[in-house]
Amino acid sequence: MSAAVASPASLLADRINALEESSTLGMTKMARELAAQGHKVISLSVGEPDFKTPAHICEAAKKAIDDGFHGYSPVAGYPDLRKAIADKFNRDNGLNWKPENVVVSTGAKHSLANVLQVLVNPGDEVIIFSPYWVSYSEMVKLAEGVSVVLDGPFENDFKVTPEQFEAAITDRTKVVMFASPNNPTGSVYTEAELRAIGEVVARHENVYVLADEIYEYINFTPEGHFSIGSMPEIHDRVITVNGVAKGYAMTGWRIGYIGAAKWIAEGVEKLQGQVTSGTNSIAQKAAVAALNGSLEPSREMAQAYQRRRDLVVKLLKEVPGFKVNVPQGAFYAFPDISAYYGKSDGTTTIHNSDDFATWLLNKAFVATVAGSGFGAPNCLRISTAASDEALAEAVQRIKDAVATLK
Repeated sequence: MSAAVASPASLLADRINALEESSTLGMTKMARELAAQGHKVISLSVGEPDFKTPAHICEAAKKAIDDGFHGYSPVAGYPDLRKAIADKFNRDNGLNWKPENVVVSTGAKHSLANVLQVLVNPGDEVIIFSPYWVSYSEMVKLAEGVSVVLDGPFENDFKVTPEQFEAAITDRTKVVMFASPNNPTGSVYTEAELRAIGEVVARHENVYVLADEIYEYINFTPEGHFSIGSMPEIHDRVITVNGVAKGYAMTGWRIGYIGAAKWIAEGVEKLQGQVTSGTNSIAQKAAVAALNGSLEPSREMAQAYQRRRDLVVKLLKEVPGFKVNVPQGAFYAFPDISAYYGKSDGTTTIHNSDDFATWLLNKAFVATVAGSGFGAPNCLRISTAASDEALAEAVQRIKDAVATLK
């Protein structure tokens, strides 16, 4: 008798089999497949600016090629880029970091994963404010930590309170992580709210903050952005993650970075030296131009995102059954669509947000992302990083589609 042949999945490492596929990338893949079949898909699933990288940044990249930056870069990043980042932290965020406190990585996603690998031991708890970006909990899983998810209710603009946070802290808590402005909700924690959270951290000296500030420049609040790491009492226990992808329309350039206490930065550099080494040399030189240059292109993009936010919120509020709040940053809308659970168009019954997103893609050819992957199973993420015309057409298609659900 021949031996049974193992399935391919069983041959993979347990950590990979335990990992969930990114829901955002999964929906984007499905949308591309439908588009390849000739369908006119409006893709509002991916969190990517629809603007081009500003010209002065592109010119810096071309110059870097001409100047011969063709070799391996230092593991933690070129000195001029680390200085530009340190200067930015000091200038814009009130973070007293030097170049030695900065590590440049291949995107903010890479930066987040690095920090968790460096700080989290097996069994350590990582408190995650929910709704959260899809990869947070999976990154914790890869670090062999335990995710402790705290739900920010719709009624509080999806924001977690300091009281919720403090009640969740145990002697196993190592890190709390969150994004402000937030992906997927667009919610922004105010300075007062962040200071209250920071005061909780100050009372628990073994807890570190992983602050994801990648949407810093896409903030529609009158008071603007506040970095929790600027609080002196917790400054050395806050790891601030940022990058050039969202604010400068540089997603494909893959440059992220951290600002952290020197021992944490050295740990990240040590890890990175064994995994990826230094990131793309040309992209780093482009990032220097971005960080040292004018913010006017970023402000213009933010103004466009705010206009689109206003348009999409107005139109979504006209869709029967949708509960819609007003995002204060980023480029997403995150309506509660649970009123349609249990309803059917005669062929498909909607049981959850995954069903709704898949049905919407096949029914109306509008690609969105189910809220389940973000820790919010009643919601749907809609990217507003598209033209006004595409957004208006997409919401009209959504409105027409849900009218068939009874």
